[in-house]
Amino acid sequence: MAIEILMPALSPTMEEGTLAKWLVKEGDVVKSGQILAEIETDKATMEFEAVDEGTIGRILIAEGTAGVKVNTAIAVLVEDGEAADAAPAPAKAAAPVAAAAPVAAAPVAAPAAAAAPKAAGARVFASPLARRIAAEKGLDLASVQGSGPHGRIVRADVEAAKAAPKAAASAVVAAAAAAPVAAAAPAMASGPSTDVVLKTYADRPFTEVKLDGMRKTIAARLTEAKQTVPHFYLRRDIELDALMAFRAELNAKLEGRGVKLSVNDLVIKACALALQQVPGANAVWAGDRVLQFKKSDVAVAVAIEGGLFTPVLRDAEAKSLSALSAEMKDLAKRARDRKLAPAEYQGGSFAISNLGMFGIDNFDAIINPPHAAILAVGAGVQKAIVKNGVVVVGTVMSVTLSVDHRVIDGALGAQLVNAIKDNLENPLAMLA
Repeated sequence: MAIEILMPALSPTMEEGTLAKWLVKEGDVVKSGQILAEIETDKATMEFEAVDEGTIGRILIAEGTAGVKVNTAIAVLVEDGEAADAAPAPAKAAAPVAAAAPVAAAPVAAPAAAAAPKAAGARVFASPLARRIAAEKGLDLASVQGSGPHGRIVRADVEAAKAAPKAAASAVVAAAAAAPVAAAAPAMASGPSTDVVLKTYADRPFTEVKLDGMRKTIAARLTEAKQTVPHFYLRRDIELDALMAFRAELNAKLEGRGVKLSVNDLVIKACALALQQVPGANAVWAGDRVLQFKKSDVAVAVAIEGGLFTPVLRDAEAKSLSALSAEMKDLAKRARDRKLAPAEYQGGSFAISNLGMFGIDNFDAIINPPHAAILAVGAGVQKAIVKNGVVVVGTVMSVTLSVDHRVIDGALGAQLVNAIKDNLENPLAMLA
């Protein structure tokens, strides 16, 4: 029986992708786990693995095709001994309506035959054939342990599992039926229409720049964040003279190990420790509740051509400065090469955006939901400051903490930004 290979959701935010390159051709025999294609998501180019064995009967989407919706059929796999011409023609290979419709209310499009997620926000990974068999058996895929690549559920797993109660199966059908309704919700207004703008500037020379997946995602997510997250802002000036002397001393001692700490490394450490010192602020907004974390997972904005990544440094409070520095350099390099895995740039409870290196004195950053706060870091500049009644020259850095008022109130936010300031102005204590 022919099996449709569907455009996968390679990240929770992916709704469509570009089929950059096929690594197989029609007639090739493939095995489970074999790389079939390279797919460009909104963030990176990733490899797509086969989850079933068989022969590529027909390729439905040509390489280089952009805007392919998640769960659209991109190829057909036929079983051993089955004629390749048994595969449906491309015109007849459209994905089911429920599968092709992106779910606007959730970050990931819901597969038509997929069961309810294993946990809130989690996605069940299963082969198309496994989904089909599960639907026939009334089986809840969330209760099945996958034995395929990366824990993906394959045919053998669902054949060996017992059918779920009818009530659970009914819930799956209801969820699938509701998906097109959510997809039909009108998009949020984002300014004048394209036609209006084009008419306005019709008499001026310009070049149109088409939006790629990353730019579209940034536009949608940050528009939503600014419209739905109640931001407020807390600003502090931080004296850096002690920090700069501390950094110079450490770098001199670490030179033999090839380690060179940046101010940004020290800011990351200061924020990670501050989240431990003010645990109520180490949280995210989860719709109808707040999740408070025990570890400090700090995301750091990295500018790349055409957009940005926010790789996450997990357990940052427990790592040494040299370990944080090495990890940050590795993540930043792979971010610029678009080689980060989704797990490396998703999650975290707090973010840092540092534009000081570009000479920006201060700015207000937009929170990246579901984070509750983001620290905007400006440049360190020499200013006149008063110490013990005497005016002296010191290096001062301005920071602005953007806060989600649903999670963090003013007093709690003030405690967090003050803890960050204390850590940076007393850097030796960060080693204690």
